[in-house]
Amino acid sequence: MDTRLMDLLVCPICKGPLTHNHASHELNCAADRLAFPIRDGIPVMLESEARAFDESPSQAAPLSE
Repeated sequence: MDTRLMDLLVCPICKGPLTHNHASHELNCAADRLAFPIRDGIPVMLESEARAFDESPSQAAPLSE
């Protein structure tokens, strides 16, 4: 995924920062505890496509990595 795009993306619900979980190919919002999928290199930033997650925010890698 393009690093410039990653720097611009925020959670579509709370507008907070996202972390990139490379292992699951998702962008995670710690505030809303939601994971947004990345399909074919394109983030799907729809609330209806997000899933709830229970991992602690420290387990997700920062976007800048």
